[in-house]
Amino acid sequence: MGASGAGKSTLLAVANGSVPPTAGTVAVLGEDPTTLRGPALRRLRARVGTVHQHLELAGQLRVVHNVNAGRLASWSAARAAWSLVRPQGVDDAVAALDRVGLADRVYDRTDRLSGGQRQRVAVARVLLQGPELVLADEPASALDPVLADRVLALLGEPAARGGALVASLHDPLLALRHCDRVVGLAAGRVVLDAPATTLSAADLTDFYGTPA
Repeated sequence: MGASGAGKSTLLAVANGSVPPTAGTVAVLGEDPTTLRGPALRRLRARVGTVHQHLELAGQLRVVHNVNAGRLASWSAARAAWSLVRPQGVDDAVAALDRVGLADRVYDRTDRLSGGQRQRVAVARVLLQGPELVLADEPASALDPVLADRVLALLGEPAARGGALVASLHDPLLALRHCDRVVGLAAGRVVLDAPATTLSAADLTDFYGTPA
């Protein structure tokens, strides 16, 4: 958690290997992504799913193609290319979309969906991937409270299987309902680190300096 510019998105980008650290080291599922190349990096990426703040969806493609992107780290290049012509594993993609309430939009162009619907497509992509670690950057920012709770519960499923969810959140109450641990950042530094059960909405109000 933390105000805009605190370093939350950068931290998640370092964790998924898209941004190298300028100092120190990073370990993700026991691996340092900055030292990996080729098949070793693909194997790690298959184990880590990311919901990006800007979603990273191809708007001109159909929803099924964007959801299937969750399989790219485990598919061959030939299968990924063929899937753009004839979508592969459609039933599995539909099942993932059904979990976020979008099973009927599987063949829609992604850029014709609302912002909240596109956010749920990005979540479905991670659900289809089935990673051990989920990194989610404001995964519920465009969702109503009911859908936000649903999405956080879905993204937290790897934690129940022995994995983890690391989420950047602005909503203190959402964090308290769905997270085991709250880490507060300010200007790139950790200024709060505590079990969620020991914190209250008032504590997080003090952290933000504004009403929760």
